[in-house]
Amino acid sequence: MPNLNLTPEILTAALQGLEAQRARLDARIAEARRLLGARPQKPTAPAEAPKPKRRMSAAGRRRMAAAQKKRWAAHHQKKAEAEKKTEEPAAAAKTPRPKRKMSAAGRRRIVEATRKRWAEYHRQKVEAAKSAGKPAVMKKATREKAAAKKTAKKTAAREPKTTVAEAATQPAVAEGVSE
Repeated sequence: MPNLNLTPEILTAALQGLEAQRARLDARIAEARRLLGARPQKPTAPAEAPKPKRRMSAAGRRRMAAAQKKRWAAHHQKKAEAEKKTEEPAAAAKTPRPKRKMSAAGRRRIVEATRKRWAEYHRQKVEAAKSAGKPAVMKKATREKAAAKKTAKKTAAREPKTTVAEAATQPAVAEGVSE
């Protein structure tokens, strides 16, 4: 850097200009932080010596632990007394009621009524589909059951009927294997 004629006045003016520039930048930084929602920070100051961390003696910790245990014991004791007071009159006044049981006839009536409701629901659904010109929609399980019934009827019609005595004397044949 070439040696310019730097007089103390020039250096003082340059220092003042730089400090003003730094103040403007600090203000802009603070404004940006405020817009971001950050807490405003104090302007940078010369580093102070950090305060030493406070330490508690072992005796102090023991006293605090004993006091806390005493508070919890009192709290639990009050809670137990309150529960005991509320349970005593209630236990004497209440007698346990026997568990209610449903009769087989009552359960049967409920099952029949439920089946009846579902049958009506499905009947209306099929009628609505027919009136709209759409084919009736069946559940997959229902379709499979219907197909199984049809195949069972067909195979029963083809096979000759055997008596119980004849079935006992015939050798067992694995399913799907023909002789």
